Amino acid sequence: MEPIIRPAQAGDLAAVLELWTRAGAEPGHTDDLGSLGRLLAHDPGALLVAEEDGTIVGSVVAAWDGWRGTVYRLAVAPASRRQGLGRRLLHAAQARLLAVGAIRLQAIVVRSDPRATGFWRAGDWTEQVDRLRFTRG
Repeated sequence: MEPIIRPAQAGDLAAVLELWTRAGAEPGHTDDLGSLGRLLAHDPGALLVAEEDGTIVGSVVAAWDGWRGTVYRLAVAPASRRQGLGRRLLHAAQARLLAVGAIRLQAIVVRSDPRATGFWRAGDWTEQVDRLRFTRG
């Protein structure tokens, strides 16, 4: 059976964090239950999950700030890779962002992860080599 993609619920958050660990996602200082809970409280549709037989096997964050849609934290469990799930999650994220009014989309991708950069380069996304991203906190 193909995984279903749906908005995450509060009860999914621990499984999402566990998925990120299994998927080898680069950990960040906001990778905790409190931060994910605040994300859902602020924007309930921002975190999408793929669920198969009661297990979270994929996730993506599709955040909308009122100006630009941002896709990040696209993660697929190792056993579920190479089956099109990443593309399905990305399409769901794009549809969600366009539905809320985003015209311009961006993706935040870990530059040192060849699987991630290969995924984005193989799609219809353009790498912006002339931009740097600065963060604080």
